[in-house]
Amino acid sequence: MSKPVIERHSIQNLLAGVCVVGEGCPVLALHGWGGEIQSFWPVAERLAPKGYQVHLLDLPGFGKSDLPPEPWAVADYMRFVLAYLDANKLERVSILGHSFGGRISLMLAAKHPERVNKMVLAASAGLRTQPTLRHRILQIGARIIRQLLETLRLYAWRDRLQERFNRRFASEDYLTAGPLRDTFVRVINEDLTPIARQIQAPTVLIWGDQDTETPLWQGRRLEELIPDAGLIVFQGTGHFAYQQHIGDYIRIVDHFLSSES
Repeated sequence: MSKPVIERHSIQNLLAGVCVVGEGCPVLALHGWGGEIQSFWPVAERLAPKGYQVHLLDLPGFGKSDLPPEPWAVADYMRFVLAYLDANKLERVSILGHSFGGRISLMLAAKHPERVNKMVLAASAGLRTQPTLRHRILQIGARIIRQLLETLRLYAWRDRLQERFNRRFASEDYLTAGPLRDTFVRVINEDLTPIARQIQAPTVLIWGDQDTETPLWQGRRLEELIPDAGLIVFQGTGHFAYQQHIGDYIRIVDHFLSSES
């Protein structure tokens, strides 16, 4: 497998990693949280020879892109993507999104339907999972104890409690988010259910039945919410089913994007 040729372009006053490969119908690929251009490169190098110009971005905070100047929400990432499309005179594109990239895709397709032709979303995030009753009780208890420790000015004990709670209950993405932690919290607390209902673009949803990060029920729910959507489930695979079944994924993408409907 070859390596992508990545350039850094200025987009909304941020330097961002960009890779464009192929000629033909424009396709934009948006990686998941913690990913980068390399996440979709195996797809791009297989798809480009079939008559597509594939645009790959390092989203702000990832890969070769600068950090956002402040904590961002999904809408901020959407505006960043729009700025890229405008700068490259891409009036209308089809979108491939994975996980966090799916969140951005959902909002872009809902808010700017004139810019999105079709979408293929793999393990798309965007639906908020409600915490269990036990987790909510623990959160409330931990919050009360933290407030009490702050009142007593026992800040070291407060921080130790928070660290233990995070280690026990926080996701790996949260724990490793570093300077993007506030952005991560803002993003995952957004429920895009109303957004999904507004989408006009024909959409294919790709899911692994063993996905624990965006469980299969979320794919089924998105299929119900998006007016013109179909769900394809890969058996025995998890959150990166599109990579694990890349041959099937490419055939699905090519057939869907090249069809008239």
